[in-house]
Amino acid sequence: MKALIQRVDHASVSVDGELIGRIGEGLLALVGAGRADTSADAEALARKVVGLRIFPDEDGRFNLSLIDVGGAMLAVSQFTLYADVRRGRRPSFTEAARPEQAERLVDEFVEAVRAQGVEVATGRFGAMMEVDLRNNGPFTLMVETAAGRVM
Repeated sequence: MKALIQRVDHASVSVDGELIGRIGEGLLALVGAGRADTSADAEALARKVVGLRIFPDEDGRFNLSLIDVGGAMLAVSQFTLYADVRRGRRPSFTEAARPEQAERLVDEFVEAVRAQGVEVATGRFGAMMEVDLRNNGPFTLMVETAAGRVM
């Protein structure tokens, strides 16, 4: 699985003009699942993202995790993280999981984050979504798993 995470002051997601998820300080996680991904990948990705020490402490050092700062997460499914643009000009998405598998894995990721005590808002799987955010830093990282292990 892949998660593009952004440290945010706030973020929200809307579908057809309706606000469906909003957070204050925390992380926006754009989450994608690949064909070979399993529940172990969803669990490993959730543990890694929540535990990353990417928030500044009182000395300005990145020593605090999402839990340490009492932050929330906005998780938005994003199959385009698996785009292959090596050939031609039209991205190929053959490595992205089928919708049924991807929805299950993204849901498992969200539940694994919640199980760690983090408030999670979500987008709507398969919908055209509008995501608004104020990136703090800016601070953006790509986190990936393979065979249930973070790469």
